[in-house]
Amino acid sequence: MVVGDFPIETDTLVVGAGPGGYVAAIRAAQTGQKVTIVDKGDLGGVCLNVGCIPSKALIEAGHKAQSAQGNEELGITTDNVSVDFSKVQEWKGQVVNKLTTGVESLLKGNKVDIAKGEVFFVDQHTVRVMDEKNSQSYTFNNCIIATGSTPIEIPNFKFSDRILDSSGALNLQEIPEKMVVVGGGYIGIELGTAYANFGTDVTILEGTKEILGSFEKQLKQPVKKGLKNKNVNVVTEAMAKGAEETEDGVKVTYEVDGKEETAEADYVLVTVGRRPNTDEIGLEQVGIDVDDKGLIKIDKQCRTNVENIYAIGDIVEGLPLAHKASYEGKVAAEAISGEKSEIDYLAMPSVVFSDPELASVGYTEQEAKDAGYEVKASKFPFGANGRALSLNNTDGFIKLITRKEDGLVIGAQVAGPNASDVIAEVGLAVEAGMTAEDIALTVHAHPSLGETVMEAADVALGTPIHTM
Repeated sequence: MVVGDFPIETDTLVVGAGPGGYVAAIRAAQTGQKVTIVDKGDLGGVCLNVGCIPSKALIEAGHKAQSAQGNEELGITTDNVSVDFSKVQEWKGQVVNKLTTGVESLLKGNKVDIAKGEVFFVDQHTVRVMDEKNSQSYTFNNCIIATGSTPIEIPNFKFSDRILDSSGALNLQEIPEKMVVVGGGYIGIELGTAYANFGTDVTILEGTKEILGSFEKQLKQPVKKGLKNKNVNVVTEAMAKGAEETEDGVKVTYEVDGKEETAEADYVLVTVGRRPNTDEIGLEQVGIDVDDKGLIKIDKQCRTNVENIYAIGDIVEGLPLAHKASYEGKVAAEAISGEKSEIDYLAMPSVVFSDPELASVGYTEQEAKDAGYEVKASKFPFGANGRALSLNNTDGFIKLITRKEDGLVIGAQVAGPNASDVIAEVGLAVEAGMTAEDIALTVHAHPSLGETVMEAADVALGTPIHTM
């Protein structure tokens, strides 16, 4: 039944309640706007429900399972370690639930109205929100679109019980004996590593010459070493041709070096990228410009070509990162309120929760040179860091990128333990316009992994203490 449709008025309508949308809604409400947020799915979007958070929970559980096996080098041995995977999934669900209920509380606490349903644009100031039973119109002064993205499905690999996207892989109720991962990007490497830590025999098929294509080759070496130590079979320049489901598994056919090969597994995980969710929400009704990839074009304030409609997150150009979406959400909300906020991606970190972790912020050495800078690249190994040694986790290094003329910090890349945390200090340095000397003069707690940043700064200044 369709209810009587008297439009509900709001100042700002946010379409999508993922890490971009809900942050935008809260920030808009904080500036005094009357805000309504609408999503057809659960609050928190892909990130909190079937992405960033559950994947990191599964990765951590995998690390715990691996460490429970003991370490003869440390004199620790164990027998009969078992994993109750149903309890792992139950715990993962509790983590997700805590965060999603927290998001609901934050939205309500900031007086944001929450609506459920699919959104379709009627005109520049009106949308229709529909669920299975009802249809309701909303009118708005401004709108922020944050509809996120969906895994790409490739030919001959139609998603099913055995052919999985990332969400399916996160929700398995058993530890597979064998898994084939199609795609060696960050999602494939993260989930492939997680299951390898649980004891799964993992094969990764990557179509290009290198896994993790956006990271420097040298930075990826510790990750490749880690995958090899876990007996993960990485096949590069491999073209996935098809998957045939059998009674108790799936057979994958792929081509490498001109030869056709097969691999049998319990499951196939397809992680070849994501596509923006922009094709079924009525953007053409409003005349919003979309490129041939389905991405919405925006200006420095996340404004589309329609002046009162903004777009953020996976549906605009750039990496599909949750923290990028949140950042853009704040900018858009502040722009609507009349502030001069603009997007600046130089200090935008990128992280892979591999083993060891990878992280990058600002310019790489090559990017800086391509941009016309004369730079110095200063490395410090985790093998010379006391905390890394005490963790028995020393693979990797930090590389600090500074401008030669004045020592300005313009980037860094990290491969090593807790790289996702270590990179934050360099991100602050880039954002604040700090120099290597500023970092070197900052007293860092000992022993800590953060000292690697200080040590790299000392190298940049030509005064290294714990390396030659």
